[in-house]
Amino acid sequence: MVAVVDDLLNSLSVDAPVRFVWVGVHWTVVGSHRCGMAASLMASHLHGEPQVRQAGQLITQSARELAELVRSDRPLEASIGLAAINSLLDMDVSQATEENAVEVLLNRGRDKNVALVGRFAFAPQVRRVARRLWVLELQPAADEYPAEAAPDLLPQADVIAITASTLINHTLDGLLALCPPRATVMLIGPSTPFSPVLFDHGVDILSGARVVDEQAVLRTVGEGATFHQVQGVRLLTLQKDRA
Repeated sequence: MVAVVDDLLNSLSVDAPVRFVWVGVHWTVVGSHRCGMAASLMASHLHGEPQVRQAGQLITQSARELAELVRSDRPLEASIGLAAINSLLDMDVSQATEENAVEVLLNRGRDKNVALVGRFAFAPQVRRVARRLWVLELQPAADEYPAEAAPDLLPQADVIAITASTLINHTLDGLLALCPPRATVMLIGPSTPFSPVLFDHGVDILSGARVVDEQAVLRTVGEGATFHQVQGVRLLTLQKDRA
């Protein structure tokens, strides 16, 4: 099967000049056709090498060229690439609902086995309503499971919510391959591309953020905002059967 990032890149139907690239401590923002966000992931093993090899020259590229960075093995470059993809995506907002990922999870996950790939602040809420909750994390805390447990746990889950940051660290394809056909699979978080391409790869629900006030996003991201502090975004959910 074609990799998710390949399908995403091939599906981009527009291009635009890059107006800005803004890398905050938590979030990366790219302005082109629209304004797109992605999580800022940093590498810890470069030891003096640059996180972004073309820093200072990115704005000279088109957004479609910048989007190719999503393939990079340097996480911050891949973050910029994903934000560039999101800056080129249009969506039919009338097909989406104004609800966030936790609302969907609380509804879909009640009395079900739920797996969260990634650490989310709302996990305790989900744990209270789910039959069982497994949280998988690269650096697990005491009540979490290591990423290596995914082949054992994901096939047991009825609802699986995967952080869209897995597009940045290139683990999404492998995770989707572990999801059982009967499970409801969600891709969640502000990095989520609102693209129907993801439905072709086994995702059922996209829950993410759409930038509606560019200046508010830049101001808050530039001041180090966590996502709950980011202003100027609208939380939306798009389901496969409505796309």
